[in-house]
Amino acid sequence: MPEFKIGEDTLTPSTAHNIALGEIKPIISPETEGRIKKSHQVTAEIADSEETVYGINTGFGPLCDTKISKDQTRQLQENILRSHSVGVGNHVPEVIARLMLITKLHSLAQGYSGISMDVMERILFLLNKNIIPAVPNKGSVGASGDLAPLAHLFLPLIGLGEVYIDGEIHSGEIIKSKFGIDPIILGPKEGLALINGTQFILSYAIWGLQRLHNCLEVADIVGAMSLESLLGSIAPYDARLHQIRPFKGNQFVAHRLRKFVQDSEMVKSHENCGRVQDPYSLRCIPQVHGASRNAWLHLKELVQVEINAVTDNPIILQTKESISGGNFHGQPLALPLDYASLAASEIGNISDRRTYLLLEGKIEGLPKLLMNNTGINSGFMIPQYTSAALVSENKSMLYPASADSIPTSLGQEDHVSMGSISGRKLNRIIDNLEFILAVELVSAAQAFDFRKPLKSGPILEACHELIRSKIDHAEVDRVFADDINKGRDLIHSNELRDTANHESKKLNIDLNGELHELFRFS
Repeated sequence: MPEFKIGEDTLTPSTAHNIALGEIKPIISPETEGRIKKSHQVTAEIADSEETVYGINTGFGPLCDTKISKDQTRQLQENILRSHSVGVGNHVPEVIARLMLITKLHSLAQGYSGISMDVMERILFLLNKNIIPAVPNKGSVGASGDLAPLAHLFLPLIGLGEVYIDGEIHSGEIIKSKFGIDPIILGPKEGLALINGTQFILSYAIWGLQRLHNCLEVADIVGAMSLESLLGSIAPYDARLHQIRPFKGNQFVAHRLRKFVQDSEMVKSHENCGRVQDPYSLRCIPQVHGASRNAWLHLKELVQVEINAVTDNPIILQTKESISGGNFHGQPLALPLDYASLAASEIGNISDRRTYLLLEGKIEGLPKLLMNNTGINSGFMIPQYTSAALVSENKSMLYPASADSIPTSLGQEDHVSMGSISGRKLNRIIDNLEFILAVELVSAAQAFDFRKPLKSGPILEACHELIRSKIDHAEVDRVFADDINKGRDLIHSNELRDTANHESKKLNIDLNGELHELFRFS
């Protein structure tokens, strides 16, 4: 299995994602261990001195002026985990908790947090044994870091909280009873270092980044299938058009659409038709999908910075200095997460419009509601209701969480980011988006059938074949929820996207062009 050197190698969103899925093993190199130990020693020396340093020998938040005696510093660190474990709501998905462990490890390992190797090794032990802390999903305001969720994440280190083992939840005490390992005794600053940081926001951002990337890929595929079924024009995707308005996302999507319909018999069949222009949901796919690609790219760039950053407080320098600042503030991610939520919602919005076009029966060769024997059959009328409902629900979630701030900590923390809400909300919108795209997928596949025996480009033909291997053509009404769920599975599993990519490689079709690396989930 490939290894990743925590705190030494550059972490990327895709690497963190693969570590969370168990495909890469995180390790701590001797060089990083030395850096961690030196930072821990500096922190111990500060704790033994008469110097007053926030979080080491003072209380927290509004209690920052309250001096703590040397013999109370250890109890102070355990108390902070207990007192800050105030999360409520359902537990985050296990993959999010894994990402939190990974990203916190990487931040701590850089040698600015005063953490001990004992704590680092215990966190690694949890990851490697797949002992995943149970973390409530609500309670963080996104500054001073993700205090509540991170406190829950690390309660098991001191024998408290809850953990998942093989999908079943247990008391944190099971670590001692099952593995014979005593709870950690936290040293100066260690409790604060564990709970101070943006790893809850960051983990939702990484997960959302991967999921939105997949939805953007799928939206291009099903959008192209809808275009073919509706005999739409490919002129709006001409590279020359996008060279004179050179937004990178627009150019990338236009290139992909051209490749999807390359060598298409369907395109050739209506070259000389009298239609002048298509509706915007077909004609403006590069502009709309491209704008969402640009938003995704912005989030990717900022996540790449944050994932390698140190976000706890105070920062301990090797020169025995400490700096109390605000690196824990979630605003740098909160804003682009809200932007990405809008981008995801708009992909669903335009997808629903294309689904509606497929049902109208106004284009030659496509029956109304995509079924020949309607009247007794409702055809594909009602799946679009589900799509419309989900689009509306997504719109209702678009108020930016980062636009709000409620003072906490008796006014000491008087501006907070609410980025934790931004991250959770993005993923809820993506949940809906996958189903919206699934409705277009099953509708476009049905419409595609009516264009036979004409063939589309080879990539779309392979995608259609995959869909038909899971979902049959519908001659009469049936429980279409089953079709929608199967379509969503093709999307969520990445199978549809991977089929398109595999076919393009097999046929040596340059599906993603010069901008591929820029828009790759990496």
